[in-house]
Amino acid sequence: MRSLVAALLLVVTTQSHALSLGAEEFAASRQLSCVLAQDALGFLSEDEYAEQVDEVLGNYDAEAGDVIYAKALGYFDGLMFGILERDQSAIQARLLEYSGSQACSRHVGAHYTL
Repeated sequence: MRSLVAALLLVVTTQSHALSLGAEEFAASRQLSCVLAQDALGFLSEDEYAEQVDEVLGNYDAEAGDVIYAKALGYFDGLMFGILERDQSAIQARLLEYSGSQACSRHVGAHYTL
């Protein structure tokens, strides 16, 4: 359902933005792709999903938010490239790996070595 809504948003927002982002917007799209991965894994309730999306997109106007969301969806879809739709274990493994990666760290740019 959310994918359908996102696809509709993408169609509606095909204005003059060429889906190019500055550094801040790129970071937001990366963070949003992590929210999408966590949601796809079933880690988020509807309220948690809405809250986290709002946390990422809340400071952007609707048009910029749509562009960020579209970029995040594109990246999320790219994560699934090469995996058969029916191979749920491979999909889940890929999403778990991404969700636990440095890319999904809440502290972007912070690296810890133990």
